[in-house]
Amino acid sequence: MHNFENLKIWQKAMDLTDLALSYIEDLPTNERYNLIDQINRCSCSIPSNIAEGSGKRTVNHFAEFLTTALTSSFELETQLLICERRKYGNGDKLKNCLNLTSEVQKMIFAFRENLS
Repeated sequence: MHNFENLKIWQKAMDLTDLALSYIEDLPTNERYNLIDQINRCSCSIPSNIAEGSGKRTVNHFAEFLTTALTSSFELETQLLICERRKYGNGDKLKNCLNLTSEVQKMIFAFRENLS
């Protein structure tokens, strides 16, 4: 069992969630129940699954939750790329979100691979 708050991947995922939630403040209100809701849910899912997995009994169970966190990060990336194509929101925040998403993906993948 890991203390999830000490995990760098959880800390970085929390930073990503903060940044994503800041980014969606500037999106068009007509996206409230579409992109805004999706970005909110998948960005929160990343650190949540890391935290939940850290409490599991086996490394394999933890790895499954890391996989879920990773897939949520790909979902987030897709939502952000849709925003980029639609030219929604603050471009600098969007670029920072995409860069941090990529960094978190690499960290989760590497951490998951090193668990075994």
